[in-house]
Amino acid sequence: MKTMNTTILDELVALSRYLALPENDCVILAEGNTSARADEHSFWVKASGRAMAGIGPEGFVRVRFDPILALLDGSPLDDAGIRAALAAARIEPNAGGHPSVETVLHALCLQLPDVHFVGHTHPTAINAITCSHAFTQALAGRLFPDEIVVCGVAPMLVPYVDPGLPLARAVRDGLRRYLDTYGEPPKTIYMQNHGFIALAATATQVAHITAMAVKAARILIGTYSLGGPHFLTPEHVNRIHTRPDELYRRQQLGAL
Repeated sequence: MKTMNTTILDELVALSRYLALPENDCVILAEGNTSARADEHSFWVKASGRAMAGIGPEGFVRVRFDPILALLDGSPLDDAGIRAALAAARIEPNAGGHPSVETVLHALCLQLPDVHFVGHTHPTAINAITCSHAFTQALAGRLFPDEIVVCGVAPMLVPYVDPGLPLARAVRDGLRRYLDTYGEPPKTIYMQNHGFIALAATATQVAHITAMAVKAARILIGTYSLGGPHFLTPEHVNRIHTRPDELYRRQQLGAL
């Protein structure tokens, strides 16, 4: 999605439009949100209520990291207080658009090593899993090698909590556990009864991760008609995750 002379915001706009294509079945109406690190101190995030289909630069708001991350451990705020705090974090106070309710979550993700773009979507195939009783066990393993190459060694799962600040705090706790377990950030986050997040260094990688996760979800759902999923063993997963040829393929995909 990156071309000569494109800006970070241009890439974010292109990613958002791609994720909103009807054939991808990732979002409808104003579902989902995307973000990208602008610099060390700020990032772009989709404005609340804006549809990603056909979105332009005016559909994003640039906000500062510090005041948004401060909300995680700050004094309790009601809905109006959170909305006011997000609005106050805008780089341009009079800019149109209001930061998404998930802005704190995006700020957290963009603080992770080598994460510069985030895509939060609600793909139908993935939501069929996140909204099921089998949420945890259905996502307990990897099914095929390319899922590992593109989506990482394991997903991160988040039990349902209220969107906004409570969800951001749950994601923060989950990220800490994931980093302790795997020593690297997740590429995919599945939120129970909510949706999906892809995290990556580039906009193209976010698009690839989302597409592969949707394919994996369709395969997973299909396995339940034939006795259930046959997950790869941890040894097989680790082998694919560390094989030199697969590392090379991952680098080639990441360079696109």
